[in-house]
Amino acid sequence: MAQVLSPQQLTEIARQFGTPVYVYHAERIKEQYEKLTTAFKDSNVLFFYACKALTNISVLKYVCEIGANVDCSSINEVKLALHAGFPANRVLYTSNGIAFDEIEEAVSLGITVNIDSLSNLEKFGKRYGHSYPVGLRLRPNIMAGGNLKISTGHEKSKFGIPVNQLEEIKAIVQAHNILVSNLHIHTGSELKDVEVFVKGIEVLFDIIPHFPELKSIDLGGGFKVPYSDTDGATDMNALAKAVKEAFDSHPQAKNLQIWFEPGKYMVSECGYFITEVNVIKETPSVTFAGVNSGFNHLIRPMFYDSYHRIANLSNPDGPVKTYTITGNICETDTFANDRELPVISEGDLLVFYNAGAYGFEMSSNFNSRYKPAEVLVKDGEAKLVRKRDVFEDLLRNQVF
Repeated sequence: MAQVLSPQQLTEIARQFGTPVYVYHAERIKEQYEKLTTAFKDSNVLFFYACKALTNISVLKYVCEIGANVDCSSINEVKLALHAGFPANRVLYTSNGIAFDEIEEAVSLGITVNIDSLSNLEKFGKRYGHSYPVGLRLRPNIMAGGNLKISTGHEKSKFGIPVNQLEEIKAIVQAHNILVSNLHIHTGSELKDVEVFVKGIEVLFDIIPHFPELKSIDLGGGFKVPYSDTDGATDMNALAKAVKEAFDSHPQAKNLQIWFEPGKYMVSECGYFITEVNVIKETPSVTFAGVNSGFNHLIRPMFYDSYHRIANLSNPDGPVKTYTITGNICETDTFANDRELPVISEGDLLVFYNAGAYGFEMSSNFNSRYKPAEVLVKDGEAKLVRKRDVFEDLLRNQVF
């Protein structure tokens, strides 16, 4: 039985901390992590939480506490991870089009770095030679993912060094005697098809012989989580079986450690976003339920056309009516079209499920509106882990 917070618990949290508010359930994060470790128990696998999904410092501390490692997408995420208590040897920085001084800073902090361009690889070689191990982020030229905007491995993607530039990579590595310890690929997000990972592994198997000092293979993340009752998910047991069989059958790969970078998989289902209905607007064609939020708080529906299950906490058992759920931003900010929900009244509390990943993390102060509070529920206790913005926060860092 999955760890969930009840409608009563969510209502009490909304009353205590106000709305809009993000709520995270710690035990659900642990449950997701244990699904991974259990599925891959027979393989030499490490999991690095892709913290770009959610970097609240209390969440990072909890992820560290349960034993996961952490994957970062910026030097500031690296610093947050170290601040949260992750030792340097459990921090991975997978770079993407960054200035070389970020790589230098990452090396000074003693963390593991994946480099994604020939340019930075050349600079790395000149600066460090064989003195510091480095990973190569490769682009496998595989189209996969739930949306083009989250597909990162296809031939027109900006991510990684294309695998067909292997000769250029080898030339730079040989010229500077670079210590390549890791090969990395990430084909995209929302990957339900196990075969996508197998294709990525096959691409890497052709490249492994060229780097004799390899210690690990990083297969990225992108595991699918269900956003609706009919939505599928990545079959972790099937994936673990396929990965083990592939690595066991390859003589040069079977002794390499396997890395994964789950982000959304770890935190999506732990998150709830609670809003209050400001206004019901009846029109001849549509009934709008306007809430006290917008894409400044949860941009995924507008950005990715993503689906989030919504429930009426205040009237869960009422007769059903069709609504379009919208926000209070001076742009189109539709959360859901033609959604059937128990009758909504002004003042009702609506909760968006699967809001832990890329919710608060992608929020903004657009329209000079405040960012919401964040609450972490651990061992049954709800604790405020980020204060709601106040007016002074809108002026902070401005010079006048």
